[in-house]
Amino acid sequence: MAFDWEEYLRIANFLRNPPPSSFSLEAAQRSAVSRAYYAAFCCLRNYAEKHLGFRRKKGPSDHQKLGEYLKKRGEDWRSIVDCLRELRVWRNDCDYDDEVGDLNTMVSNAISTAEHIIPSCATS
Repeated sequence: MAFDWEEYLRIANFLRNPPPSSFSLEAAQRSAVSRAYYAAFCCLRNYAEKHLGFRRKKGPSDHQKLGEYLKKRGEDWRSIVDCLRELRVWRNDCDYDDEVGDLNTMVSNAISTAEHIIPSCATS
């Protein structure tokens, strides 16, 4: 059975305000942004493979190639790709930078952006 990538979005929502534990709120929130990105990216990638003929390489280049492929499919996809690109910037900030700006806002924005993208790639 294929993995349900939307589960990452549920994890992101949980990590937004996790119960007290052995890790910091910052670590949880950074992880929430990352999970929100991967929920959106993987759902969109799988939709594009199944319905639009996208072929992935199974490597880091897939992130950029998916956006390029979808932009060629028309204006409707361009706004989705722009949202995904913004999510990726936030994910990169959280995964690589020692200091991140307003993390509370970033988490909220990442989750709402992923929630906007995922219905666009719901399989029928």
